[in-house]
Amino acid sequence: MPNRTITLVGNGKMALAIAKGLCKTHAIEVIGRTMTALEQFESALQTPIKKTLYASADITHKTVILCVKPANLSEVAPLLKGKANVLYSVLAGTPLASLTLIPAEHYCRAMPNLAAEVGLSMTSLVGDHAISAQAISLFESIGTTLWLNNEKELDIATALAGSGPAYLALVAEALCDGAVREGLKRDDAMVLMRGLFSGFGSLIQNIHPAQLKDNVMSPGGTTAAGYGALEKGNVRHGCMEAIHAAHERAKKF
Repeated sequence: MPNRTITLVGNGKMALAIAKGLCKTHAIEVIGRTMTALEQFESALQTPIKKTLYASADITHKTVILCVKPANLSEVAPLLKGKANVLYSVLAGTPLASLTLIPAEHYCRAMPNLAAEVGLSMTSLVGDHAISAQAISLFESIGTTLWLNNEKELDIATALAGSGPAYLALVAEALCDGAVREGLKRDDAMVLMRGLFSGFGSLIQNIHPAQLKDNVMSPGGTTAAGYGALEKGNVRHGCMEAIHAAHERAKKF
């Protein structure tokens, strides 16, 4: 049974992913603009929630997770009455100093990813050290956490773990397209890709990527041929540039 209440400000995709991960251990309140949107959120979550409109939103003594778009912070802040106990923000590129627009005893920036909805988020955290243990405990409800030293590191983490699912989705789709081009049925390619990612996710927990690659690549073999094609296509450079571009964007919100 839920033993605590978490208040989510915003009802977008990330808020829903977080709620899906937390609803087994917490009661959920969601603050949004319209009751229709909140009812749609509740339907997607398939769990009863407390639905609150901005017009009647009071965050006094609450644990709040801010999930609005970064550009909407200045608009939303005046609508929230009272002073929160803890304000967590998942707003990319929005520094702790900007969060003080919303009164709270403690502030923490968190960067989960969409895997939160299946309890497998990789969440980076930074903020008041006084609540670090509390923050880690909360976000471990939706996966793995890492407390970082400063906000610069969190922006880099956003580019890697926060945006990473989109990069891996591109790779997954491209690998399936390649198999289809060679003559494999699309459904079979999808089954193979999903099994590949599932097994790889477990292996990479304990093996360095370079060692894992060496374990698969035999001299003159099929993997070596494919790996050479990836290097020729500058895939390594492309991945590094993706992190750089995302980091630069995170700093400009």
